[in-house]
Amino acid sequence: MLSATRLLAVARKEWIQLRRDPRSLILAFVLPVFLLLFFGYAITWDVKEIRLALLDADATRESRELVQAFEASGYFRVVARLDAPGELDRLLVRSRVTGALVVPRGFARDLAARRTAPVQLLLDGSDANTATIALGYAEAIVAGHSRRVLLQGRRLAMPLAAEARVWYNPTLESRNMIVPGLVAVIMSIIAAMLTALTIAREWERGTMEQLAATPVHRLEVVFGKLLPYLLIGAFDVALTVGAGLVVFGVPFRGSVLLLGGMTLLFLLGALGLGIFISAVMKSQLLATQVAMVATYLPALLLSGFLFDIAGMPPALRAFTLVVPARYYIAVTRGVILKGVGIEALWVQGLSMIIFAAVGLGLATAAFRKRIV
Repeated sequence: MLSATRLLAVARKEWIQLRRDPRSLILAFVLPVFLLLFFGYAITWDVKEIRLALLDADATRESRELVQAFEASGYFRVVARLDAPGELDRLLVRSRVTGALVVPRGFARDLAARRTAPVQLLLDGSDANTATIALGYAEAIVAGHSRRVLLQGRRLAMPLAAEARVWYNPTLESRNMIVPGLVAVIMSIIAAMLTALTIAREWERGTMEQLAATPVHRLEVVFGKLLPYLLIGAFDVALTVGAGLVVFGVPFRGSVLLLGGMTLLFLLGALGLGIFISAVMKSQLLATQVAMVATYLPALLLSGFLFDIAGMPPALRAFTLVVPARYYIAVTRGVILKGVGIEALWVQGLSMIIFAAVGLGLATAAFRKRIV
């Protein structure tokens, strides 16, 4: 029969060992915030001050207004003004500029005659991501400038006008999307690595045989070792979410209780996975390396954090179904950014219940196999 007294005794023993291990303390309390700040500032899809070369063959007030619209946006910066097209290739080849804005001769004349006035934007496609973003910015700037020209009466009114609105992240700040995803990625790594040291530490210190000789049930050992790390993990999530709100200004629109409940389910599975790895590997170094590979790479690459899952090959899309971080990222973004409730996240909740059950089951089975 399970005993709460024995379980708490194991938890107290694990907490004492944790306090005496500086590496575990750094991993538990310092690394999560460091990773959030490092990745939060390092990873961004916002492209600003794109370097442009300008070839203004028209040299009129109308062409200067268009160039000013590009510079006033804050996304483009003219760093070179050219007189001949031959200089463009040299600048693009040497990566001195990211693109070139070409205003042809007759630009103002076409506007005055109420004809379409073409302009050309040349972009360096060797960096496809930056080129795609720059193209979107340029199209928006030209569309906005065209509306201003219409209001000034220089052109005939257009029959249709499209108005776009972005929900949940109206300013399209990439940090608002990155920070909630980082919480899931960081906790995938930290949770598994913390418990990956527990059983392996017992083997390396020679105390596993003593633990196996006690009347403590294997479930009491597993849950007793999990309890301190579960509390630490919950504290780390609160710390990283709070840092994201304060440092990066990410809005929080959802329920704290819902996020907390989903977090506990996710942590149970991740911590159980760490204990399973620890029990199988027996070495702290090897267990840490395996935990890193098993959690970091899938959470970073196959969870939808960096790359859209819908754009992946069918085989990888199928594999992402067993990546727990995929579901927790949907929870953090849904609760923090969208403010959705359990009615929109019940699939993710069910998936994390399964993950928690599998993680704890593997931990219990592996521990039983090693000590019995």
